[in-house]
Amino acid sequence: MKRLGILTAGGDSPGLNAAIRGIGKSALALGDMQLIGFRDGFKGLIENRFMRLDYETLSSILTRGGTILGTSRDKPHKMPVGNELLDMTDVICENYRSHKLDALICIGGGGTQKNAYRLAQKGLNVITLPKTIDNDVAMTDITFGFHTAMEIATEVIDRLHSTAHSHHRIIVVEIMGHNAGWLALGSGVAGGADVILIPEIPYDLKSVANAIRLRKQRGTHFSIVAVAEGALSLDDHVIFTGLRKKKALAKEAGDSKAQKKASEGLKEFARQRHTNSLRLSEELERMTGLESRLTVLGHYQRGGTPSAADRILATRLGSACVDYIMQGETGVMVAVDGEGTKAVPLEEVVGIKKLVPLDHPWVRAARTVGTCLGD
Repeated sequence: MKRLGILTAGGDSPGLNAAIRGIGKSALALGDMQLIGFRDGFKGLIENRFMRLDYETLSSILTRGGTILGTSRDKPHKMPVGNELLDMTDVICENYRSHKLDALICIGGGGTQKNAYRLAQKGLNVITLPKTIDNDVAMTDITFGFHTAMEIATEVIDRLHSTAHSHHRIIVVEIMGHNAGWLALGSGVAGGADVILIPEIPYDLKSVANAIRLRKQRGTHFSIVAVAEGALSLDDHVIFTGLRKKKALAKEAGDSKAQKKASEGLKEFARQRHTNSLRLSEELERMTGLESRLTVLGHYQRGGTPSAADRILATRLGSACVDYIMQGETGVMVAVDGEGTKAVPLEEVVGIKKLVPLDHPWVRAARTVGTCLGD
């Protein structure tokens, strides 16, 4: 009898329970598998906190948001213990063997793929599923959670149109996405945003203001600006790129002091990003003469019931995961490949972000209908 362990790590995402159910029901249907769910991500695996996953547990979770297993962002090699960060991968290996697991299934985004790869390098049989609302995991067509989040963000933009029109305002809508602009771009196009700003295209504030003033001259006295939380102005992009270059050069030269200084600069820069959308809103009001308001969607985007598309996708990936385990595949991520799936070695996934290509069809479509992308 095969014994499988499952954990969900990183930020919560619509479709996690659907994926757990897809794995669980597929495995139980074979009749010779037992499943253990570890609570709160890698932390629960280290602390040996688990629950049995049977038909009763898996019943009625398909439509539920979040994850019945709980999640955390803790990393196995940097686990907070007291005031220290300790490498606990050996403890994970011990618990893996004590449960006599044949495979460990890790469901998560880019960080989870990295952590799973480290465990695979320790000799554990690991297989992963890609989830994140940002859609930025490499080597997969799409991640589950993205579709639901895009639908939610689109609905908000739809609703904001009426109040923007009624009050003749600019409404800046901040949408999740630190490094990748898939969510802001997709919901912006679907919701008819007049300006879409994403991390992949540094924006010129004057260009954005000119686009809004032009709409005003044509008699349209309101605008919707969809901005990814990681979008940067041209000036900020120069600063950010310079700090990253300094860090890379210091690392190459073995200058730990310079590397630490650059890292601290990047952290401070990241902290200031939280005010970027507010500054953008204030500057646009000053430059256009139109009243401006900021709406931050935040965690609202990844809560609640997953869409039908995400339920189907998560179920597909979960059932495919069991098939790959039966075939003896390990050290891989179950990726979406058109209407099918493929097993991608984790070393081809880790450390890579799937960003929006500048010639992507969504970008071209946005430009064609006259949407300002800030450049």
